[in-house]
Amino acid sequence: MITFSVVTITYNAAAVLQPTLDSVLMQDYPHVEHIIIDGASTDDTLEIAKAYQKQSDETDNEHVVRIQSEPDDGLYDAMNKGLQQATGDYIVFLNAGDRFPAHDTLEKVVLAAVVGDGEELPAVLFGDTDIIDEKGNFLYHRRLSPSERLTWRSFRYGMLVCHQSFYARLDIARSLLYDTSYRYSADVDWCIRVMKEGERQQLLLRNVHAVVANYVQEGQTTLHHKESLRERFDIMRKHYGLLQTLLLHSWFAVRSLIK
Repeated sequence: MITFSVVTITYNAAAVLQPTLDSVLMQDYPHVEHIIIDGASTDDTLEIAKAYQKQSDETDNEHVVRIQSEPDDGLYDAMNKGLQQATGDYIVFLNAGDRFPAHDTLEKVVLAAVVGDGEELPAVLFGDTDIIDEKGNFLYHRRLSPSERLTWRSFRYGMLVCHQSFYARLDIARSLLYDTSYRYSADVDWCIRVMKEGERQQLLLRNVHAVVANYVQEGQTTLHHKESLRERFDIMRKHYGLLQTLLLHSWFAVRSLIK
């Protein structure tokens, strides 16, 4: 059976954490480990996480919850800790405030992972994303959406798959830790590198054809928009070359003026 490692990064997230935990707890799919990496929160985050761990232990869902709380060097350092602790076939990052949209979300992802006899599991399973506010109210369907034939080259037009909707095979993901020199956009670089490695190994990237994550609008990238854009330009230049990156950014600017 396919197993999932769901990693949630927290720091003083008591106000938004519970819906995230509830959305994992309600998953019908049994083969789930939920790893909570906390950055030594000073609010009630850890107490909420421990209460959830106890509730999960008392629930007949076979989920395993593990909690680590210690200082870290930022979001992507914490994500690397999650990568190193994970044991599932696939890993997905669902941070505080974000959530699975329905009780059968992971079952839908599993169906997309099914392959023929003798075929290896896809390198990446990916789906769509809905944007919500901190209270969980639907705001809009994410404008950028993945194409049927996604490749690492597809991201030159933007991050077509939200990080929370990107399920990476753990053996590939763990060999490609997040580059912590990026403070706000290391997830973009990581997703591209994971897809590149999947192509090198001639593995599939498969579309789930469903909304697999509800993403809270006000994330770190939104709050630090200018810094994030600078990092994304550097990431695109690294993967796609300076000339193509300049041409694409010129087109993005023209398109925004036309709109």
